[in-house]
Amino acid sequence: MPQKKRTRQSREDVGAMDTWRAGRDEQKRGRRSRRGIWRCAPEEVGPPNGFAMLPWLLMGMGAFSNLVQGKTANPWIGGIGLLTFNSLYISVVFRAFVKEKREARSTRRLLIAMLAVTCALAIGYGGSWLLFFPLLGLAVGSVVRGHRLGPTGLGLSALAGVIAGFRDGWGAVNVAYGTFLSTMVTAAILSLSEAVRELRAAREELARTAVEKERLRFSRDLHDLLGHTLSVIVVKSEAARRLAPRDMDAALAQITDIESVGRQALTEIREAVTGYREGSLAAELDRARSALTAVGIEPVIRRSGPPLEPQTAALLGWVVREAVTNAVRHSEAAHCEITLEATQERVRLTVTDDGLGGSPADDALPSLGGTGLKGLTERLSAAGGSLEAGPSPKGGFRVRAELPVDATQKAEPAHCD
Repeated sequence: MPQKKRTRQSREDVGAMDTWRAGRDEQKRGRRSRRGIWRCAPEEVGPPNGFAMLPWLLMGMGAFSNLVQGKTANPWIGGIGLLTFNSLYISVVFRAFVKEKREARSTRRLLIAMLAVTCALAIGYGGSWLLFFPLLGLAVGSVVRGHRLGPTGLGLSALAGVIAGFRDGWGAVNVAYGTFLSTMVTAAILSLSEAVRELRAAREELARTAVEKERLRFSRDLHDLLGHTLSVIVVKSEAARRLAPRDMDAALAQITDIESVGRQALTEIREAVTGYREGSLAAELDRARSALTAVGIEPVIRRSGPPLEPQTAALLGWVVREAVTNAVRHSEAAHCEITLEATQERVRLTVTDDGLGGSPADDALPSLGGTGLKGLTERLSAAGGSLEAGPSPKGGFRVRAELPVDATQKAEPAHCD
């Protein structure tokens, strides 16, 4: 029977030990999990606030203990002073984390009141009451910033050393050093915390701005791509419909062009989505010739000068696309002339038609200043160039673009507008 009892007792001990080990392992896993959260997601930790400064009030426990044990003369005066100091400290440190309240005059008045109470308690009682000077340093360091911090910290430390020397002799060195250290370290930590928050806010703002610019760039590219392509498809579809009853071969040629334009549009849209689209001026001129011919406008294209840089050619390709699209849609012209003149310093592109653009009563003119030409004006301005659009002196409508030959590097930021 005793052997059975010992066996049962040993089993209970083993079970208790297993339970204890399981609880210990669970605590370890919890600590590792909390440490992992701290390492991997520091952004989840909120900014510091006044509550972080409250535990330092425990430095006044020695004075409170003296009051409770009756070791302090005039305990009612000491108790009122202790309550007043703590109230002022709590008010100041909570104000310190709101910039508007921290810089308010009322906060300065509260610090002056704390200084008066601290000096009175330190002179009257000495001993553990001198530790209110480091507490005052914490409050001062949480409020004062900039060039005033150094003189303020040194002055407060000197004052604490003089009063502590009067009451405590050589112990004044520790009080003065503690006051200076608490003032400067608190100010440094809180300033660094504010700088980190400001940098994080600036980073978020930059990211938001970059997203907005990319959306604007993509919307402009998509507008230019689809506006021109759909216009060409509509024009060629109308031409095919007119030709079908009398010349099926010509209609089939137009339909073949529609298929080719559609496939090219799909390719360009995919490239625009990936952000690597580079326009080709030669391809745009070929498309312009085809689109103008399809609507019965005779194209005249002239080029002179040296070869262009790829980025300059891409920008001018956008201009050709937009100007020809407007001519096809609105001009009702018979002729359209595209002239490209390049020198060693400047490149000039002029697209002129003899349509209705020169008429003061033309209702289509307001639409010519829409999103396309506005976007092109911004693109060319960012690249150091200019864009002019308006009635031609000889009648019709004219779009003129100028760019520097070395616009390659300047034009890069414009691609993100």
